[in-house]
Amino acid sequence: MCGALGKRSGRGALALAGVALLGACGTVGPDFERPDMPAALAGWDGGSLASLKSGAGAPGRGSIQQWWRGFDDAVLDALIAEAQRVNPTVRAAGLRIMEARAELGIAGSTLYPQGQQLSSELLRVGQRRAGGPDSSLSNFDTHLDISWELDFWGKFKRGIEAADAGYLASIARYDDVQVLMAAQVASLYCTIRTTEARLTIARDNAALQLRSLEITELLFRGGNEAELDVQQARTLYLGTLSTIPPLEIGLRQAQNALSILLARAPGPLPEMKAKEDGLHTMTRLPAGLITELPADLLRRRPDVRAVEMQLAAQSALIGVSAAELYPSISLLGSVGLSATSLDGAPRVLNWALGSGLLWNVFDHGRLSNGVLVQDARFQQLYEQYQGAVLNAAREVDDAAAGFARTGAQIVLLVDGVKAARRSLDIASFQYREGLTDFQRVLDSQRSLFSQQELLATSQGSLAQNLIALYKAMGGGWEQGRSRPPVDEATRAVMERRSDWKDVLRAPLPAPGAEGLQAPDGGRRP
Repeated sequence: MCGALGKRSGRGALALAGVALLGACGTVGPDFERPDMPAALAGWDGGSLASLKSGAGAPGRGSIQQWWRGFDDAVLDALIAEAQRVNPTVRAAGLRIMEARAELGIAGSTLYPQGQQLSSELLRVGQRRAGGPDSSLSNFDTHLDISWELDFWGKFKRGIEAADAGYLASIARYDDVQVLMAAQVASLYCTIRTTEARLTIARDNAALQLRSLEITELLFRGGNEAELDVQQARTLYLGTLSTIPPLEIGLRQAQNALSILLARAPGPLPEMKAKEDGLHTMTRLPAGLITELPADLLRRRPDVRAVEMQLAAQSALIGVSAAELYPSISLLGSVGLSATSLDGAPRVLNWALGSGLLWNVFDHGRLSNGVLVQDARFQQLYEQYQGAVLNAAREVDDAAAGFARTGAQIVLLVDGVKAARRSLDIASFQYREGLTDFQRVLDSQRSLFSQQELLATSQGSLAQNLIALYKAMGGGWEQGRSRPPVDEATRAVMERRSDWKDVLRAPLPAPGAEGLQAPDGGRRP
């Protein structure tokens, strides 16, 4: 009696445990929540960018997407469009999106039977007897085995979430490359135009100083001047000439760097013929005003979004690791057919259907510490996210401060160039009239060259700071979403090599439509 009662109690306990186990089913691990902005940026209004709110020529939000068009330079527009399309770094980033799509497909397949194995065997056996008849027969055996681990704890769903976030991170990194490419092309273009302007200034001043040298040599030969004036004039002239070769070297290096960004052979770009107003074009700043710049705007930066998606992926991996602490429940099935060629031998159909449970009960800290490892990695990425946002704010403030103060410097330098030119005119007149010595003329020529050189350099810095400001605000990636990340020629090569189906041709999500989705088998619209 007691034994029967014990058996019934044991079966009841198992049944209750099973009910409790199934009732506890759910997706384990934390659900991802978008991280808060750093506390240090609470109420941040843009820092130094606030000084541009009332200044003409400050960049506006509406001009961020294709900010380079504000320079009104068709050559620059064409070069940026080309670089964002053909640069090898851009193309590699597009291919990483294809890799992430394939990985998302792998993760999605885990929701379906994980083991689907078909095996077949055909065996021919025989026997040869000395002095007797030979015998032989054929044996055929085929089996289909299926195993399906049910996703009771959300391990596979979390894996899909991680792959989905990884896919979105690859898109964000692709966007970031677009931003960097636009900024690099514009920066090199500005460097080339600035160097061209500095070369023009150096050559013009050298020509002016050569005329003064010729005059002093003529007067010296006539006995009207001392040799000191000649040597001083020659020193100034040769010093100015000596500034030209380094500028020519820098020009060629910038041209080579820009050519490489465009996937061309090193050398000057034929469409970038030197023009006198090249630098002035770069400093013709876009119109528009910034009325506010809340810290949340920094979230639009692709590099910040990439870290955020990495954080989301890592959050899902915590759930994947936590699911290993619970039992895995699988459905098992097989069907097989066996037959031989013997007369009268029946064909045999075998089948099996059942379930299995696997539970690492005594993990000795291996699985539980594995969860802690994933959690620690999540917290590391969280700190990286905080640092990425703070660094973005610093870059905005640095560029805005440089833009504002360089603009104020240029106003002073323009007046300084005017004063230096007037000083040279007066010194030259007084020297011709015998009212002053030649040293005044040399000093005035030296001052004019210095002021003109500083003005050209500052004008280039002004444009560079504006480029850096737009880069810091994450501008210039949206138009890349309308282009296929893999060009037609590359797609054709890859499709001949492997069966990519529609993976290579699926369009990228529109800007703002790339939020995390619930697991859907690894397929995105």
